[in-house]
Amino acid sequence: MGLTYIDSDTKINAEMLKKLKNGTDIRGIAIENSEGKVNLTSAVVKSIGCGFANWLKNNKNHENCDFKIAVGTDSRLSGPELKASLLEILVGLGCLVYDCGMTTTPSMFMTTVMEQYKCDGAIMITASHLPYYYNGLKFFTSNGGCESKDIDDILNLAVEINISSGEVAKGKIEKINLVEDYSKLLIEKVRKSVKSITDYDKPLSGSKIIVDAGNGAGGFFAEIILKELGADTEGSQFLEPDGNFPNHIPNPENKAAMESIKKAVLRNGADLGIIFDTDVDRAAIVSKEGKEINKNALIALISSIIIKEKPGATIVTDSITSTGLTEFIDNLGGVHHRFKRGYKNVINEAKRLNAEGIESPLAIETSGHAALKENYFLDDGAYLIVKILIEMSKLKEAGKSIRSLIDQLQEPLESDDIRIKIKCESFKEYGSATIGGLKKFILNVDGWDIEPKNYEGIRINCGKERGWFLLRLSLHEPVLALNIETDTIGGTEKILSKLKEFMQEYKELEF
Repeated sequence: MGLTYIDSDTKINAEMLKKLKNGTDIRGIAIENSEGKVNLTSAVVKSIGCGFANWLKNNKNHENCDFKIAVGTDSRLSGPELKASLLEILVGLGCLVYDCGMTTTPSMFMTTVMEQYKCDGAIMITASHLPYYYNGLKFFTSNGGCESKDIDDILNLAVEINISSGEVAKGKIEKINLVEDYSKLLIEKVRKSVKSITDYDKPLSGSKIIVDAGNGAGGFFAEIILKELGADTEGSQFLEPDGNFPNHIPNPENKAAMESIKKAVLRNGADLGIIFDTDVDRAAIVSKEGKEINKNALIALISSIIIKEKPGATIVTDSITSTGLTEFIDNLGGVHHRFKRGYKNVINEAKRLNAEGIESPLAIETSGHAALKENYFLDDGAYLIVKILIEMSKLKEAGKSIRSLIDQLQEPLESDDIRIKIKCESFKEYGSATIGGLKKFILNVDGWDIEPKNYEGIRINCGKERGWFLLRLSLHEPVLALNIETDTIGGTEKILSKLKEFMQEYKELEF
């Protein structure tokens, strides 16, 4: 097995790096805490940065690594140190490195296509919504985010190629204000889209729109974009970056986070509330009535906008979307196509359908990852909100609210999302065994049957409870994720009762 020597005290092997792979990202513990020891160190990040540069070199058939590579961070406490390590190794390899400072994941991809940069690659330092002590890396080229196999290749190169902390700098660093340049693109998108119906410079004038950035990287949206477009943003909260995340987790899926923005909307009499995750690749909104528009409702909202633009379009979602959403999309004249959970899975499925001649302009997960064909199939929370703001401006001229778009969406009477912790170290194997056992168990449950189109885990239709549930292994953590929807009062409890009976055999589950 190869070893990469970063300095005299650090040896990095393939097994160490393999544990950090998380689908198409790198994620690890960057700050020591009670949950575990640090495994995403500066030395490890240097090694992986070297692997990425050499992966670019191989793909582009270059003799050396004199590439343009952009590097940015979100608000995490460990970000500056890890960024400094990446800059050091990339400059040592001969790269021109754009130091983007604090920015968003989608903006990092944009450095590969924006005319003033045209980077060969980009690295975002983020761990999305995970606790403060985590951090990670996401990689981009002009083709989009790196795929799972690309990450494998990058990590293999990180081990195979020896580097030294004594490298003499061959490249150089340029600091850029990426957030400002990225914001200009979004501002121009809004202005051009509504110029025929409202004031070009200040199309959001007269609207009160507040942002909850959760102390992540999304505060710029209120300060730079909304104000420039004329919106009143007073009442926006937690805009200041703080990697301790002292107010709530920056995550649209988090109940406390959504309650916070809902209360802020009502307290301030806002027309719209916007919430982002830490690195702004996900978003959700709250209507002026304080109603959460998230998950299935958010998918329905953006689907209505897209299908109006592209009649008959196929909307690709993850597997935990509701029956009501399918009916809603069907009634709009669109097609609902469920697929495996995981934003890259959903995006790649939409790309596949388009390649086969099936118009699929939107790929979206219930988590808030939304990628549009018109925007490079980039999962971009800020761009999603821009599309909604454009439609909101048009509806305002007609005397309607944004929520009117989903008046016909049938939402379940009861729903619940439950995370079941797996306590053993081999959690993937244990979780898979649990799902396998459930497939046998439901054969003896009257009225339960497996959904024919089952892309991950196990989705069960529950006839007597007029609902369904999906049990799947989490993509990121040692948990089984359980999603339940039912149209009968007490239906959720009846389903849970049966599941608890089944899970009594599985002692490593914390249910």
